[in-house]
Amino acid sequence: MNVDLFGFQLPADRIALRPAVPRDTARLLVLDGAATRDRTVRDLAAELRAGDCLVFNDTRVIPAQLEGRRAARGGEASGARIGATLHKREGTRRWRAFVRNARRLRDGDVIDFGPGVAATTSARAADGSVALEFAGDEPVDLLLERAGRMPLPPYIAARRAADTRDAEDYQTMFALAPGAVAAPTAALHFTPALMARLTAAGIGQATLTLHVGAGTFLPVKAADTADHAMHAEWGRIDPATADRLNGVRDAGGRIVAVGTTSLRLIESATGEDGRVAPFEGDTAIFITPGYRFRGIDGLVTNFHLPRSTLFMLVSALMGLERMQAAYAHAIGQGYRFYSYGDASLLLP
Repeated sequence: MNVDLFGFQLPADRIALRPAVPRDTARLLVLDGAATRDRTVRDLAAELRAGDCLVFNDTRVIPAQLEGRRAARGGEASGARIGATLHKREGTRRWRAFVRNARRLRDGDVIDFGPGVAATTSARAADGSVALEFAGDEPVDLLLERAGRMPLPPYIAARRAADTRDAEDYQTMFALAPGAVAAPTAALHFTPALMARLTAAGIGQATLTLHVGAGTFLPVKAADTADHAMHAEWGRIDPATADRLNGVRDAGGRIVAVGTTSLRLIESATGEDGRVAPFEGDTAIFITPGYRFRGIDGLVTNFHLPRSTLFMLVSALMGLERMQAAYAHAIGQGYRFYSYGDASLLLP
C-alpha cells in the first residue's frame, strides 16, 4: 500500500509533553465496532466484559541514551563527540545502537561515555546501527545507570530535555525486565487503583516481555509498505502465559492487548488455529491492512504518528477509513497524542 495513505495533519500543540496526573485520568476514545465513545481510562472496566483478559508488557526502560567522545586519532587534538541510543542487546556486553555522528566512526574506535564507561565500535549494519562492545567487568546495566539518560521519544526530546520526573513517568507499573529503550506507552495509563477496579469487574490480566527497540521511532522511508524492512525486537511468552491466554478464549473471553508491543508478540506466537504457543526470540512482524488477526480480540493503545508502522497496525485492526475518522475526531476534540498522550480502546 502507498505509505501516504496513512498520513494526517496533527497540530503541534496536541503532542503531550507530560502524562496525565493521575495517570488513569487520561482520556479514552472507544471504538466499539461502528460505535464511538469519549471516555476516560478510569472507565475501562465498564467498556470490557467479565472474562476478558488484558495483556501487559513487563519490559523495563533502561537509561539507553549515551553521550561521549571518540578517542583521538593521530593528528587530532580531541576525538569527535558521539551520541548513541542503544537499540538491541546482542550479548552480555554487546549492544547494537543508533549513533549520531556515525560518519566519524570506524570499526575499532573507542568511545568514552564517562567515568569508567567505554565501548569499542564494530559491525555497521544495513539499518545504520553500530555494535558497541562495552569494556570492563561490571554489568552493563550498572554502566548505563552511571552514564545513561532516559531515552525520551524524539518528538518530546526536541521540545524539552529529559529530567528526573521522566525516570518515573516513562516507566509502567508493570516494569520488571530491563531491556527496553522505549516504553510500552499504553500501559503508562494504568494505576493500582484502576487494576483493582478491573479485577473487581472480573477482568483478568497476563504479562509477557517484549524489549522495545529504538527502531520503533524510525520513519518509514519507503513509498510502499511492501518495501519497508521492519526492525526486530526480542520477546518472550512463557508456557504458563500461553496456556492462560488460550484458556481465556476457550471460556469465551477476549484477549485485549495493552499496547502494540503486546499485540505484535501475541500475533507472532499464534498459529493459524488461533492457539497461542510459548515464544522466545526475535520478532519483526509488520502488520498492515489485509492482515488477519489470530491471537487478539482488542487493543488498548495511544495515538500514533502519521505514516508510522503503528498507525498502519491500528488501521489493519479497525480499517483505514475508520481510523482516519477516529483520529480526525480525536484532533477535533482535543485529545493529546503520542507517548505521554491519551489512549484508545479498539474493539473490531
